[in-house]
Amino acid sequence: MTPVGAGEPKGPSMNEHREATGAGGAAAVGHPRLPARETGRHPVSVRLDAERAADLQLRFADRITAFAGSMPFVYLHIAVFASWMLFVERSPWPTLTLAVSLEAIFLSTFVMIGQNRQASFQQAKADHDFREQEQELKTNTELTRAIHGLTLELHEHMMEIQPSAERTRDA
Repeated sequence: MTPVGAGEPKGPSMNEHREATGAGGAAAVGHPRLPARETGRHPVSVRLDAERAADLQLRFADRITAFAGSMPFVYLHIAVFASWMLFVERSPWPTLTLAVSLEAIFLSTFVMIGQNRQASFQQAKADHDFREQEQELKTNTELTRAIHGLTLELHEHMMEIQPSAERTRDA
């Protein structure tokens, strides 16, 4: 039995499709061993992570944001603020207020950097998904048209066979 579509021209292979859409996986961003599909990560995520890893400022911002969002950050601040209030100054509030305000300004900047990163990722992922879905729609449309054509051919062939079968039966 011949598989459906055997001998007919096929569409682009998955590798050709990835190259054409820019979804080449980790190999496209310089990782020679692990394509994005094997890491289980979205190709856009792999590409953006590689871009961020290449930028020293973004790596630094990511580390600060990761530390600022952790419990060791909270414990460190409890220890520093308690020490400051108990041992460093008799009237710690003006200086402590200034230090905390400046820290809040910088941390809010890092939060906004993280939000911009997330928005950029979401947009790139949405664009990638749109291209993939458009390709799937095109492929499905081509397959539907091919199936329709084959159905028409099969119908015509059956209509040609049916009258001759009726003549043979009548004779």
